[in-house]
Amino acid sequence: MTEIKRIAVYCGSSNGASEVYGAAAAELGRLCASRGIGVVYGGASRGTMGRVADAALEAGGEVTGVIPHGLVAMEVAHNGLTRQIEVETLHERKARMTELSDGIAVLPGGYGTLDELFETLTWLQLAIHDKPVCLLNIGGYWEGLITQLHHCRQEGFLAPANFELLGCANDPAGLLDWLTAFEAPERPLWRAKP
Repeated sequence: MTEIKRIAVYCGSSNGASEVYGAAAAELGRLCASRGIGVVYGGASRGTMGRVADAALEAGGEVTGVIPHGLVAMEVAHNGLTRQIEVETLHERKARMTELSDGIAVLPGGYGTLDELFETLTWLQLAIHDKPVCLLNIGGYWEGLITQLHHCRQEGFLAPANFELLGCANDPAGLLDWLTAFEAPERPLWRAKP
C-alpha cells in the first residue's frame, strides 16, 4: 500500500477534441480535494491542466504548480494556486513534480504528457523512485499506447515485470485506488529478461 498525500498530474495544456477529457480532469481534481490529496501539476491555467487545478481549488484542495520560466506566458500560468514554483527546464519540472508527489496520474495529452509519462516510468523501472504511475484511460484514449506496450513486451523489449509497473484505470476513483494499492517490486528490473 502507498500513502498518497499528493499526486502529480500530467495532462494537456489544451482541452482535446472531446469534453470527456476536461470533465475527467475536473472530476479528478474534486476527488483529490475530497480525499485530502494535494495536486501537483504543470502550473497552467488553461486546458485540462487548468481544469484539474480549478476543480481541486474550488473543492477546497491544495494545488501546487510547477512551471518553467519560459512557459509562464505561453501556457498562461495560473495565478490562484496554493503555491506556484518556477523552474528553469522541463526536466527540472518533472523531477520537482515527482519529488513533491507520492504517485503520478497521467491524463490524456500530447508529446509533453508522453514525455512526462515515459521519463517518470523509466525512473520507476530503474528504482530512482518508488512512486506508482497510472494512466487515466478516459474514453479509451490510451488504448493505442497500451497496444504498443504489449507489442514491446511480445517483441522482447519490455520485460513482463516492467510492463506491470504501469497502471491503467478507466475513471478517476479507480486511478486513485490503483495508486494507493501499488506496492513497488524489487528493482531495478531493467535487467529482467522478457
